[in-house]
This record gives sequence, structure tokens and C-alpha cells, in this order.
Amino acid sequence: MTQASVTETTTIRGLRHPVSRIALGTWAIGGWMWGGPDDRNAIATIQEAVDLGITLVDTAPVYGFGHSEEIVGQALAGRRDKVAIATKVGLDWKDDHKPFRNTSPARIRKEIEDSLRRLRTDYIDLYQVHWPDSAVPMDETARTLEDLVREGKVLALGVSNFTIAEMDAFRAVAPLATVQPPYNLFERGMEHDILPYARQHDLTILAYGPLCRGLLSGKMTAQTRFGPDDLRSADPKFQPPRFTQYLEAVRQLQDFAREKHGKSLLALAIRWVLDQGPTIALWGARRPDQIAAVADAIGWHLSADDLQEIDAILKLCIKDPVGPEFMAPPGR
Repeated sequence: MTQASVTETTTIRGLRHPVSRIALGTWAIGGWMWGGPDDRNAIATIQEAVDLGITLVDTAPVYGFGHSEEIVGQALAGRRDKVAIATKVGLDWKDDHKPFRNTSPARIRKEIEDSLRRLRTDYIDLYQVHWPDSAVPMDETARTLEDLVREGKVLALGVSNFTIAEMDAFRAVAPLATVQPPYNLFERGMEHDILPYARQHDLTILAYGPLCRGLLSGKMTAQTRFGPDDLRSADPKFQPPRFTQYLEAVRQLQDFAREKHGKSLLALAIRWVLDQGPTIALWGARRPDQIAAVADAIGWHLSADDLQEIDAILKLCIKDPVGPEFMAPPGR
């Protein structure tokens, strides 16, 4: 496709240009916890996303332990000026590939150079602390990151999985442009604190997991199984009896999307996230066909009545809701 389809944009303080409100998430592209990599399809997916008008790509060193960043760098060769790159910092790992938190100045300094090399760029548009590290004073972390901005290696700073108190501590030392929490129809904890805080302080929200690890794609059934190297094998949502509850909610939401708007569940799930506030939805994909429906989420809105009906479906179907807490990596 040569004509851009993603026309909704927003601004992130510190970036040179507006970015699309749908961003490409590349956790699965790294392969780790997603059944292994598929580089040919991954590169094609990133390039198709750019052709569709997506101008923000979100990655992280821990996604495949450098592999996702390398693939992003390969795919954007010759296209760097068309895309803002968001990556992360502050997760470390040893030979056993078990991540742990580490936001020490030395680790940050090593990670920025590794990321710049893998991404084949001399600057990163948005550099985000992946998880807070209680073993390192927040002012040390924030000051080191602010130095990277002054040095021109980073344009804007963000945080991911931070509490309000942690963001306050960070903002006391360095400017903060974005926050990245998990957010989707099934995981809405951030509505009570992060969302109003972002509105108050003019932060852009990068909502990760808007399709809830594929659950909101509408393609799963009670017979769907996940291998031991798949993240979802450890996700309580995908285990009985909860899986049945969530699948029933998916079925009813699918009917609602089709009957009320003539849309797929996937488009509804993304539109819902976009309609909640200063949000960007991180659309994760491993193959070009998985982002083919991007345009279906753009150019329409959910009414107040729609939102009430969606909430009623969730309340009716999901008797034992659970959040994304299982994903949190340990400290040192």
C-alpha cells in the first residue's frame, strides 16, 4: 500500500513531528516469550506499518534480548526520517536470559550505546524507563537520562509501569513526556490514577497491550493452546475458568462491534483505547496481515451509550477479572 491510512496524530513533547495515534509494538517480533522470531515476516510487518501511515515504532532491548531492536533497525534502513523510534532502558539480564531491573547510570550508559547500534541511528526519539528500580535512587536515573537529552542522543523521556509517586520523583529532576502502562478493555487499572495524572501534567499515554495479548483479536477459542515459551501460558486470563469468561466477553463484544458499527472486534478494541484520552495504542504484530485492519480503527468514535453498553457486557461476563501483574520482572 502506498497511500497512508493512519491519519489521526498527536504530539509528544520534545519530538520534532507529530506521530500517529496507532504505533507499532514490537515485543512479539523479538521472539522471546512469543514462540521464537520470524525475521522475514517481522521486517515486512514494520515496513507495511510505515506504508500504512504508522509513524511511531516502539521496541525495547529486552524484546528478544536485542533482537527486536536489530530487526527494527534493519527494517527502517532508508526510512528513518519517516518514523519516530521509541525504545526503553533499565532491564538487565545474564546468560540465563531472566530479566531483572537495573537503572544504574552505568547500565543506562551501556544500554543507550547498544540500542543506538542495533537501531542503526544516532538518536532515539523517545527513551523510556522500562520498569522502576527501587535499588537505584530515582534522581540518579533521571539525571543520567537528562544528560542523554543534553548530549543529543535522546529527544524525549518517558516511563513505563510507574506509579504516581515514582513519576513525581522522576519529574522533580528531569522532564517527562510520556507514560506507558498496560491498558485495554480487560485491563483498566490505570483509569484510577495514571490517566488523570497524565491529563493533569500533559503526558501522552502509550497504551501497551490494547489487544490483551491477542485475546481481543477475536480469533481465539476454548481449544486455543499456548506453548511453554509463550507468555500467555503464564497469564491467568488464559487459564480456566477465567478463559471461558473472557471468551464469552469477546463473543459479545464481537457482536456489538459488528451490529452497532460494522467493525471487527479488533477495530473496536483499538478505537476504545483511542477514545479514552491522550492515548496512543501500541498495536503489536508479527506478520503484515496482522496490521491490515489498522485503518478500520481510524475516523470514527464510540458514543457515551456505546461505552455504557461495553461496560455492561464486561460486568455480565467477567466474574473474576485479573490484571497484568504477572508480567512484572523482579528486582535485583
